[in-house]
Amino acid sequence: MNKTIYNNLLVDISDGIMTITVNRPDKLNALNRETIREIGAAIEQGAGDSSILGIILTGSGQKAFVAGADIAEFTGISVEEGKKLSAAGHQVFKSIETCPKPVLAAVNGFALGGGCELAMSCHLRLAADHAKFGQPEVKLGLIPGYAGTQRLVQLIGKGKAMEYLMTADMMDAAEANRLGLVNYVTKGEELIPKCREMIRKISLQSPRAIAGIIHCVDAYFKEGVDGFAEETEEFGKCFGTDDFREGVAAFLEKRKPVFSR
Repeated sequence: MNKTIYNNLLVDISDGIMTITVNRPDKLNALNRETIREIGAAIEQGAGDSSILGIILTGSGQKAFVAGADIAEFTGISVEEGKKLSAAGHQVFKSIETCPKPVLAAVNGFALGGGCELAMSCHLRLAADHAKFGQPEVKLGLIPGYAGTQRLVQLIGKGKAMEYLMTADMMDAAEANRLGLVNYVTKGEELIPKCREMIRKISLQSPRAIAGIIHCVDAYFKEGVDGFAEETEEFGKCFGTDDFREGVAAFLEKRKPVFSR
């Protein structure tokens, strides 16, 4: 596969794990239009590479994962341009949420506004113990535009989501863990190793089944989609796969399965 050059990302692939690092440290890794487009392209690259087991999203430096959107780009835009900006972010973040391979956010500092929304679009979130989360858009006379009003409710419930969205308060890593916004909290130096450990653990399972789980869980939140019917469909498809045959054979033979990639 040809190596893609990104202006605002560092992309590393080692031992089957792709690490995407938002690299705008002078802007606390704030998301501008170009960075969002590049994230979408990198996710597409990872999803299409059969050698990649999973993807880690993080930010450069120790201070910020992504400290928000690049507000300088917001000045002077019209109502219609604002809608297009939101729609473009939704499309990219949805591609993360529906990626058939596990995507983990390694939150190594501030995850505010668009940064919190980026983390929430990932399948799992791991945070350094100094990380902080929040949706402070109301301070600018805005609401979250990259699905923050939707995913925060899904992850922590309506009442607490309303509180954080309306007060613009930040939550620390311990509170984010307690509320279910993050899966694990680690020391800063242990964050990426823990993410890699989780991806390796997931990679021992059937990749076809992992993709099916991602699809079905996503279906739960889709308006007009019957998640139960989607599960029935995906469950049935599993019986026609080599992964199912290998998994059953390994179980009966009392050995660990070796799934195809």
